[in-house]
Amino acid sequence: MYYIRKGFAPPFLVTLLGAERTRRIAVWLAVLFAMFAVIASFGIGNMVQANSVVDGLRYILPKSWQQVEVRICEGWNVPCFNLVTGVILAALVALVTLGGIKRIAGVAGRLVPAMCIIYAAGAMAVLIINIDKIPACLGLIFTYAFTPYAAGGGFLGYLVSHTMRYGVARGVFSNEAGLGSAPMAHAAAKTHEMAREGLVAMLGPFIDTIVICSMTALVILITGAHETELNGAQLTAEAFNRGFFGCGHYIVGIGLILFAYSTIISWSYYGDRCAEFLFGARAVIWYRYVYIAAIVVGAAAALNVVWILADIFNMLMALPNLVGLIALAGLVTAKKRNYVRRLKEGLFD
Repeated sequence: MYYIRKGFAPPFLVTLLGAERTRRIAVWLAVLFAMFAVIASFGIGNMVQANSVVDGLRYILPKSWQQVEVRICEGWNVPCFNLVTGVILAALVALVTLGGIKRIAGVAGRLVPAMCIIYAAGAMAVLIINIDKIPACLGLIFTYAFTPYAAGGGFLGYLVSHTMRYGVARGVFSNEAGLGSAPMAHAAAKTHEMAREGLVAMLGPFIDTIVICSMTALVILITGAHETELNGAQLTAEAFNRGFFGCGHYIVGIGLILFAYSTIISWSYYGDRCAEFLFGARAVIWYRYVYIAAIVVGAAAALNVVWILADIFNMLMALPNLVGLIALAGLVTAKKRNYVRRLKEGLFD
């Protein structure tokens, strides 16, 4: 929101509307982004993730712990397991988020590498054991991607659009590319080279989508788990179970918990930056309190509606960010070229 407000000034728009009107447009784009990001933080960064932690624990804790229900109100009985998990998770998040960006960065800096190594090592072990099946599975991916398995043209059109809609939505949910959320974390980095920090930022979507998600897909195909009626985390857990002789659900469970927890604490920072931008510094502490309370709701509630709302607000916050990216593409290119030139000339220590 800060780069949009301060940097959005396309020459053609300044010429057409004038500098003052262009500045007002920049302010409104920044405000819209911050509004949508605050709301989205409770979806993509909070309640959905809290529910994922519950799912992760279901794979590694005894089933007997998950049977008792608590009656919240008429017609709404919540598993005690969900409530207890939500309260504990909220407390753990509060310990980190109330300490500010340094504590968030410190915890995330330890969790993210750990969770990637644990999950990637597990997936790699399954792939190595079944290395002879990888070429066939890669072929299967391309076959289903480019061959029209459909009854007719109309149905095929719906199938393709439906697949693209969920593919893009889950892809954005996975790596947040284009949302404008990650720049808030990278803006807090201590560096004199903005282009270098941009290159570091590019590693995130690559590792998340190209490495982790591709390995997951191959594990699911190699083990034959895709032939079951399971989906989501249950499908991944079944695949790892088959690959690790019935013990792989621990990897998925622990991985889910670490991925979700690190996402929750990261998005708390994104949201409070936007709250401060909109309402001032006093709003930050109140935002954090509401954010922590929403974790318990997310752990206890059915999240079909939250998923839909999260997708909507992800799209809405991406729109002003993408407008800003297009407007500043020339400046970014110039900064990158300048950095690469100096790097090649050995002007850095």
